[in-house]
Order: sequence, then C-alpha cells, then structure tokens
Amino acid sequence: MMLMEVRVPVIKYQYILTMIFATEEINRNPKLLPNKSINFQFSPTKCDDSWAIIYHLNSMETKEDIVPNYNCEIVQCTLLCTGPSWATSSRIGALFSIFNLGQVRLCDNRIHYGPFHPILSDRFQYPYLYQIAPKETRLPFAIVTLMLHFNWTWMGLVISDDDQGIQFLSDLREKMQGNELCLAFVNVIPLNMQLYNTRAEKYYQQIVTSLANVVIIYGEMNSTLEVSFRRWAYLGIHRIWVTTSQWDVITNTGRDFIRDSFHGAFTFSNHYQEIPNFKKFIQTVNTSQYPINFSVMQSEWMCFNCLDIESKCETQSKCSLNTLLKWYASQGLDIAMNDESYNLYNAVYAWAYAYHEIYYEQVDVHPIISLCLLDCSKIYHTMKNLQFINPIGDIVTINEKTKCDADYDIFHISNFPQGLGIKVKIGQFSSYGSPGQQLHLSDEAIEWATGGRQVPSSQCSETCRPGFRKFLQEGKAACCFDCSPCPENEISNKTDMDQCVKCPITQYASIEKNHCLQKSMKFLAYEEPLGMALASLALSFSALTALVLGVFVKHQDTPIVKANNRANSYILLIALKFCFLCSLLFIGHPNTAKCILQQITFAILFTVAVSTILAKTITVVLAFRVTAPGKKMRGLLLSRATNYIIPICTFIQLVLCGLWLGTSPPFVDTDAHSELGHIIIVCNKGSVTAFYCVLGYLGSLAVGSFSVAFLARNLPDTFNEAKFLTFSMLVFCSVWVTFLPVYHSTKGKAMVTVEVFSILASSAGLLGCIFFPKCYIILLRPSKNSLKRTKKTILSNQLISKF
Repeated sequence: MMLMEVRVPVIKYQYILTMIFATEEINRNPKLLPNKSINFQFSPTKCDDSWAIIYHLNSMETKEDIVPNYNCEIVQCTLLCTGPSWATSSRIGALFSIFNLGQVRLCDNRIHYGPFHPILSDRFQYPYLYQIAPKETRLPFAIVTLMLHFNWTWMGLVISDDDQGIQFLSDLREKMQGNELCLAFVNVIPLNMQLYNTRAEKYYQQIVTSLANVVIIYGEMNSTLEVSFRRWAYLGIHRIWVTTSQWDVITNTGRDFIRDSFHGAFTFSNHYQEIPNFKKFIQTVNTSQYPINFSVMQSEWMCFNCLDIESKCETQSKCSLNTLLKWYASQGLDIAMNDESYNLYNAVYAWAYAYHEIYYEQVDVHPIISLCLLDCSKIYHTMKNLQFINPIGDIVTINEKTKCDADYDIFHISNFPQGLGIKVKIGQFSSYGSPGQQLHLSDEAIEWATGGRQVPSSQCSETCRPGFRKFLQEGKAACCFDCSPCPENEISNKTDMDQCVKCPITQYASIEKNHCLQKSMKFLAYEEPLGMALASLALSFSALTALVLGVFVKHQDTPIVKANNRANSYILLIALKFCFLCSLLFIGHPNTAKCILQQITFAILFTVAVSTILAKTITVVLAFRVTAPGKKMRGLLLSRATNYIIPICTFIQLVLCGLWLGTSPPFVDTDAHSELGHIIIVCNKGSVTAFYCVLGYLGSLAVGSFSVAFLARNLPDTFNEAKFLTFSMLVFCSVWVTFLPVYHSTKGKAMVTVEVFSILASSAGLLGCIFFPKCYIILLRPSKNSLKRTKKTILSNQLISKF
C-alpha cells in the first residue's frame, strides 16, 4: 500500500473533491499502480488566501511481508501542488527550498496547478517547478475574435499592475490593430491596497461614465483586482464581463439581472473533455469518511449560496454539504471542473505516471529490492519530459518546450434571483484552426443562455450603415467617427467602410448607394416619344418639300418660277428634301455605316443647298448689276457661269469628307456618364478637327450667301427674291450659331437630339423663307403671277427710276 498524506491549508472544497476523485480513480486502475494503493491524510495548515496541496508519498510495507525475512524501509516521496496563484507557488517554493522541510527534498517535486505563468518558467529561480496548465499566448487573439463576432468595437480593460497584466495589454493591443477595435479605458489596478484605495473612485468613475458596454478583466483572484470587481458588483455596475474561467465564481455576483440580456460574463476556459462519472461522484460521495471539516467551506464552486442559514434553509441538515451536492447535481446545472481542478486532476495523474515509470524501471534492474524501495530523486528527471494521455483522452505535457497553446471553451454565466447562477457553454475557440474558422459559437446555446439573440452594442459611434462611409473625428480613437454619404456613383455595401467604392463603368449606384445596378443600353430610338416626334417632323417636312416641288413643276412656265433660275430652285428643293430625310440617320440604333452616313450625307446635302442659294444670289446680283450695255461682266450672265458654283463648292466639300474618312472616320461609341443608369450608344465624330473643318466650310458658304443676298435685297424687280434669300440665310446662320454652344454643353442622347433639331430647323427655315411666299402667290394670288402684270410692274419701275 502506498500512503499519501495530504497537508492542506484552508482550501476550497472543489480541489479536495477533485483530489479525492483522482486518487480513488488511480487506486481502481490495476495497470497504473499494481499491488499498490494511495491513501491520504489531511492536515489543516493555514497559509494565506491561496492553496497548496502537499502529497507525502510513502512507500511502506504491507501487513504481510512481500518477501520472506525482508522488511521494507519506509521511504517518503513528497509532491507539492501549489496554486492557483503563481505568487503562492513562488513563495512556497522559496520557503521549502530554504528550510528543506520533510524527509526528502520537496523542491524536487512541485507542480503549479494554476494558470500558466511565464515567470514560473524561469529555470534559474524555479529549477524544480512544473506547470501543468497549457500556455495562454492565444488568449488575447481569442478575446479579439469574440469581440469581432459580436461587433463590440469599444471596450474597457482592467488588469493588474504586474508583468503578466502589462504583457496581456501589449498582446491585446497588437491583436486589435487592423481589426478596428479600440480600448475606451485601461484600468491598471495597483497591487498595493493602500495605493488602490486612493485611486478606487477614479477607476469607478472611468467604468461608469464610459460608453463601453463590454469590459475585459485579466488578472489573478485574491488581489486588489478582485476587491475592485467585487466593489463594482456591489455598486450595481451593469456590464458584459469578458474574462478567464478562474473568475467564474466572482462574475456570479448574486445580483438579480434581467433574464433576456447578454449582460453577465463570458469566460474563456481551457478546453478539455468531460470527466466520466465525475457528476455521479459528486452526487454519491460520502464526505463523512474523510477526516475533513467540510462544513466551513462555501459552495462557491457550484454558484450556490447558503450564507443566510436561517432565511434560506429550514433545517441545518438541509444545508449540509452532501445534501447540497445531491440537490445541485439533480438540477442538471454546472458542476463540472474548472481549469484549476482539471489541472490538479492531471497533476495527480502526472505523479502516478512518473511513479509508474520509475517503479518499473527499477523492477527491471532490481526485481526484489524495488518492491520496497523507490528512488524518489528520479521523479524530477522523469516528470521533466513526461507526456501522457489522461483517462478522458487529453494529452498532458509537462515539458514547457513542447507544450501547446490552449484551446478554449467559451461559457456564458447568467445571474438569477436568490444568488443563483448558471454557466452554459456557448462555443469554442481553436488555436490551430484555419483563419476565419477558429471561433465556433452556437446560436441556439446563446439564445438559451441569454434569453434572446439581440446583441447589445458596445461602440463609440453608431455603425455606418451601407451607403455611408466613416469619417474619422480628429483627435479621437479610430472607433469614434461620423458617417457621411458616399459620393456620386460610389457605394458601400458593408457597415463601417472606410472608403466608398466606385461602380464599374457599365453600372451605376442605387439610390441608397449600397449596391451597383446594371446600366441599360439607350439611344435615340424611333419607339420613344422624342424619336417618334423628330421622325414625324422629318417626314412631314420632306413631304411638304415634295409638295412645293410639285407646285413649282406644275407652274414652271409662270414668271415667278422662271425668275432667278428655275433649275436652281429645283436643285434646292431636292436638296432640302434629302436634308430632312438625312435626319432619320440620327434616329435608331447606331452602327458604323450609319455613323459615317450621318456626317457625310449631312455635309454634302447642306453644301449643295447652301451653294445653290449662293448661285441664286449671285444670279440676282449679276442680273441687276451687269445687264447694262457695254458692261464687261455681262458675258458671265450670258454664259451661265453661275451654274458651276454648285459643283465646285460640292467638290471641295467632298475632298474634305474624303480626308475625314481617310484619317479618322466616325465610329460607334458609348457614353456611360451622361444619364444615370443608362449607357448611351452614340456616334463618335472621330477626327474632331475634320468635323469642324467640314462644318466651318459649310458656315463660310452660308456667310457668303448671306452677304451677297443682303447686298441685293433692295434691287428693284417684280420677283426679286434677294430679300427672301437674306431672311433664309439669316435663319440658317442663327440656327447653326446657336447649335455650336448647345452642342458642346450637352452629351449623349441630348447631343444627337440637338443635331437633329438643328438640321430640321435650318432646312425648314430655308424652305419657309424662300418658297412659302412664292407658293402663296402661285396658289392664292395667281393674278400677280401673270405676264401682263409683270410688264406693268417693270414699266412702272422704269418711270420711277427716271424721275
């Protein structure tokens, strides 16, 4: 039998129950310690507010001698388990090292069962101290991941003023960078109580006045940090606490909170499987068989309070520990181990595995002697590199160089009336999961634990919804910002975007500016009202021109038709008819052929029309200025030299158009900016220089025609049409002078509309000013269109000229 005497300071009962459970489980395992058993004896030793469990492991003879005529000597091996505070482990280790208490070197076998602390890894200060807990280097990242999941961007931090707290602050800030998370305040709680008392009110005001609804707590219990937290809980501060599992008991404040609320605590606990039969052990354990005074221990571990015995318990027996354990387990509430208890459970097994390895190693060397004697000095060297699989399948590593980062279970602790609390697992964080897949939370568990899925906000500024972007406030943290709408044709499809994104050229921003819409293709179509109206006008004017031409052909022998060159009138009417029809090329879906014909047809036809007017005006001038006998230019009129004006002017325009087509001809283009939501299909002019050369040449002909007609407007004659030509060219020039600035100020379909309207207006001006007065005389005043009336008018004009 192996006797394990346990000297226990005033410790929390959960560690004792864990130790008892682990010890009895090992004793029932015939493969781990065969032919041996572990017994224990508690010696209540008051130390401080932390706890240490001292295992005196005695190898002694049983009642029946194992080997005849051989008595085994008692050899005591001591295992010192300290924690959960690292300071306690440090002080106790130093104390036992100095005084070298016990029958063997205590320093050779010490395990810290509290949270992993880097200071205790210093082999120079603590050469024989092991830490059973995994490393917590990933804890800051796990907390940041939880903050991002719930979109808590504005939070407070409370830490102890020690190396571990400062290191946690540094690691947390590093993980927060680039994730748009900010610290509203940082309370660094001093370890000295007197110094803390002088600053306690400041810390309280910081947390009360801050908009941060989430507060992270990191540090050890049994410190000024715990005093501070208990004070805040007493004063009724309502926050979401995020901390580690050692604060489970403290975060259950015993105050009554609203059930349908996230307010409570989120704790990160090292991940491990549930220990089989542990709950059953809690329910069935008979504490009377152990020499321990359980009655003085409070049930904080299970979040049950029986402080007020008279008011909460009818009888003293109802509040006995066995009764409370059975009642609490029957409710199905949380009675699982916490991190420190699980570490203690592994520490007992670590010692058992180390003993097992040493024992069988000595059996191989000294089969008989090893049955009684055990070299306890080898335990240190064995445990130094010990790695084993505990009964629940978790790998336990003592060697800190091969120790892995911890995975975390995430719990939510809710407070209920009468000081009860419940701890529910809501998810897990895997330190070695793929990016973005490390945090796993159960929505159903969260809803069950909090009473709803409404997540309270913890932000410095309201979230910028889609369609807006963040505008940082000068001199404030990055989490404090204003929201401004996205600029024109830019969107933001997520919340809290720093910059808006421009829509592609083929898309446009919606009214809400939260997504891009596909632009529709658009052009001046015949089906739409504007296209239909312009096409109707073009066809109507073309038909009217044909009607005027018919009238002139029918009355071709009348004086008014013969006057001013009848052939030129026919050419002008035909040119105007096609000018009206060429506007139809600008309506409908553009293509390359249409784009070329638009400009070339327009230029040639209008050149013919304007050069015809120029020829008519020159004919009028020659008729009145050079018909007198002896004039040298009379031959020009008689030789009909004016008839060459039209082909010559048209040929020059053809040359210009040929150069245009040869260098940079018109082509189909799109305009995605003129109209919101539409891509306008237009004809690009190609060479702008060639376009303005063609237009400039046409304008020079128009100005020349206007000038000549203006000079001949007052010449006396019965059918002198110089006045009509003057007015027609005035209208023509006015239309195209107005066209240029309007054309440049419009884009897309409006540009095409302006060009079509200018073609129709200028052509209608020529038709109306030149031919409508003649049609009026032909159709309505035929008496003025007779040879007799013409002769009287000529004679009258001659008499007037003599006087």
